[in-house]
Order: sequence, then C-alpha cells, then structure tokens
Amino acid sequence: TGPKSMALKFAANLSFLYQELPFLDRFAAAARDGFQGVEYLFPYDFDPAEIRNHLERNNLEQVLFNVRAGDFAKGERGLASLTGREAEFQATVDQAIDYANALGCKRLHVMAGIRDNTITHDTQLAVYRHNLRIAATAAEAAGIIILIEPINNKDMPGYFLESASMAAALIEEINHSAIRLQFDIYHVQKTDGDIIRQFTKFAPLIHHIQIANPPNRSEPNNGEINYPYIFDFLESEGYDGWIGCEYAPSAGTTETLGWARKYLGR
Repeated sequence: TGPKSMALKFAANLSFLYQELPFLDRFAAAARDGFQGVEYLFPYDFDPAEIRNHLERNNLEQVLFNVRAGDFAKGERGLASLTGREAEFQATVDQAIDYANALGCKRLHVMAGIRDNTITHDTQLAVYRHNLRIAATAAEAAGIIILIEPINNKDMPGYFLESASMAAALIEEINHSAIRLQFDIYHVQKTDGDIIRQFTKFAPLIHHIQIANPPNRSEPNNGEINYPYIFDFLESEGYDGWIGCEYAPSAGTTETLGWARKYLGR
C-alpha cells in the first residue's frame, strides 16, 4: 500500500491576503475563515509580543516568515549571497531567530539576494553557501529550519536562486539537516513547469509549499494550473507540511476562498 492520504494544511499569507485590513486585524480574519496557520513576509515593524497576542487570541500557528532581506524599498531582495554584507546578514538571522522563538515559529525563509555582476557567479555562490551554513547552524540550535526558495526571474529579475535544481544542489552540498527547500508552485511553474515531476524529484528536501495561480498570481481556482489535481496528488503522497497561500486574490479574500472550503472546514 502507498502512503496514507491525509488532510492538507493551509496557512494564510497575511502579506497577500486580507489586504483591505490593517496587518494586525488580518489574524482574526484568517481564523474566521478557518485557517489554523499564518505566514507573511516580515514581522519586524511590530513588537513580537503584540503579534503573539493576535496568534494566541485566534488560536493560530505561526508557520513561517522571512529573515529581513536588506532594503526592500531600494530593490534589495535578501543579503545571503551578497559579498561584504556577511556581518549584517548574521545580525538579521539572529533577529529572525529571536522573533521566531517569541512566536513559536519553526521555519524561516532566507532570501538569496540579486545577482551581483561585479563578481563571478562562483564567487557569489561561495558567499551564499557560507552564509547558509552559518544560518543553518544558528537555526538548528533554536530548533528552527532555514528554507530557501527559488523565485522566477520574470517576477524578480536577477534573483540569485533561480531554480529548484539549483536550490537542491546547494542543499545537498551544504548537507545540513536544518536547511530545506521551500517549493513555491507558482514560481516553479513560471521557471520550469512540470510541477508534479519537479515535486517528486525534490520531495525529500521539501519542507514547505506555497501556492498561487499564473498568469495573475491569483487564487488556486483562477488560472492555468490544475490545483485540484495537485492537491489530490499531495494528499496521496502523504505531504504533511504546511501549504502557504501566497497569492493575490482576484476579489475579496473571503469570497474567493471557495476552493479551500473542503480543507478549511468552513
């Protein structure tokens, strides 16, 4: 017999969903719609005790957030592969672990950064590998997993970690139990397609999934990917991690959750 089928667990990405509400009000909205977990890009504008209060009040698990990624407004998309920023990177990892400990969060996404054409690809890769080792060692001591996520270069031109195969090669080379793959189906579709084969190939390394549907990065039942097929496949494979809903709803979040009712119990 194959793996046991199990119910999939979906987390609301509060940087994408419930945009009509102030950030801290999105926790209650997600809980009302039946979500039991939340993720988002960055918590650092808020006191961790304040966020924790919203998690506890709404009986939500903090599933994932990102390590601070440099100056987002100036186009920085992570520090992990940037030469000369190692001390700053380490400080952001320490800060993220402090927040994760306060929020009971067991996963942190480390953004790679943009390709620096003033140095060779191999030089930048060596910096990235070195920084990920340091981050994984620090995270492991706190019982946290570091995740790396390939991002398609149409949405984020020049992003250094450009494919699932590049991420997998890095994880295998670093060979540290606290570093794993964040498999964003939207980005995989835009970079390589062939989602089921890609998932199957990298399944042992995958620790978190995110979803959105091209062409407009919208909810699962609005776009070119056949998500019911993918969800059935993930259930049949016994995937027991979280699936982050990192998509831009085509209308109000709640009214576009029809696809999720069977999973959210609402």
